[in-house]
Amino acid sequence: MSNIDPVPGYQTYNQPSRPDRSVRHQTATRRTAITICTIADTAAGLLGLWIVLFLLDANQTNVFVEFVRDTADWLAWWAQDIFTMNTEGLRVALNYGLPAAMYLLIGHGIASRLNRA
Repeated sequence: MSNIDPVPGYQTYNQPSRPDRSVRHQTATRRTAITICTIADTAAGLLGLWIVLFLLDANQTNVFVEFVRDTADWLAWWAQDIFTMNTEGLRVALNYGLPAAMYLLIGHGIASRLNRA
């Protein structure tokens, strides 16, 4: 006799009763991917907001505008003055738009890679 089950259809004592670890791992990976997307979207959103505020000639002494400008400067420190143009609006759009695009591409790329794993 090759069947070792005591009674067919009943759970034996050596089988795990809690959920599989792979399901918990997938949930944690998905949450990590969502967190990375959220951070990338927030960074790109702040950079885009600074571009819009600059192009609309927002009041530079306003507390909110100062916060957005300082945050955008902090996020785009590595791309400052890559493009030097005579038109100030185009210079700001390119120097802050490039980091925004990079944050979106890298953040969503990492998140999609995590979701595939």
